[in-house]
Amino acid sequence: MKVSVIIPIYNVAPFIERCVRSLMEQTFPDIEFVFVDDGSPDRSMDIIRRVCSEYGREVRFLVHTENKGLPAARNTGIDESSGEWILNVDSDDWLEPTMVEHLYNAAVKADADIAYCDYYLDFGGSRRRLGNPSFKDGETMVREGYFGGTAKYNVWNKLVRARLFEGISFPEGHSMGEDMTMIPVTARAARVVYVQEALYHYFKLNPGAYSNSFSAKNLEDVLYNVNRTLESIRKYPFSEKDIAFFKLNIKLPFLMSGSREQFRLWKEWFPEADRYINENHYLPLRTRMVQQFAAHNLFFLVRLYCFAVDRIYYGIHRLFR
Repeated sequence: MKVSVIIPIYNVAPFIERCVRSLMEQTFPDIEFVFVDDGSPDRSMDIIRRVCSEYGREVRFLVHTENKGLPAARNTGIDESSGEWILNVDSDDWLEPTMVEHLYNAAVKADADIAYCDYYLDFGGSRRRLGNPSFKDGETMVREGYFGGTAKYNVWNKLVRARLFEGISFPEGHSMGEDMTMIPVTARAARVVYVQEALYHYFKLNPGAYSNSFSAKNLEDVLYNVNRTLESIRKYPFSEKDIAFFKLNIKLPFLMSGSREQFRLWKEWFPEADRYINENHYLPLRTRMVQQFAAHNLFFLVRLYCFAVDRIYYGIHRLFR
């Protein structure tokens, strides 16, 4: 089997049929689809079995007798998979029909260890395409992309050679920030290749709910995953400045809501990184400016920036889309 697609399942009955049909209708023939039932209490697995029965594709069902969380489900799927390549998919998202085919062909042609593509943020009635820069190798992708802030370490827009996951697992019990696992995975890649097509749809049911993610447990998970990630890449030649850029990007979302409480968190997290704000020329000037406002305790300017971006920039964007 050439490609294993891993799909963790938990409580996604309203969305799963769209996801499964997009998987079953992939144009690439040599795929095993590994559905991991993470103790889902709803009808998700019944829907999956019904839809899969219509297609005759290679499908495997793995079961957790209790809910262990998204990272554990990813680990189970990867451990039990047989493909030479791994694609992780979230069960409320969906794929363009040619996603696996185009990523696989690009990876083979370039002799790459990772093939990655653009994607859409789908909001239920509108969508926004997010692009990526092109990188040649994994260390550069980590340094300039993940740490510099020009690319995301999402798990689901990347076809990864399976051996890159050997000895690396997702952080069971620490779901928020679990996608940082892609940082050490990517660092192992001798070559990566960019497919300049939007082939994945990331579904955001409530685009205004990001600030609700900052619960005490989620904050603990993020810090856990930052420390875990930094430990996992110690053997690579990343500089103090590279690590500072990573830390600045980790705490940047605290400035995007205009909340004074989250502003306080920005001040408390990784203050040693603040002196590198102006040196990250991978980011646009406006992003460095809002970080400098925060570093100098100019909270009113941070709030003004958030208002301008949300109400004016995105307002005009929505109006003329």
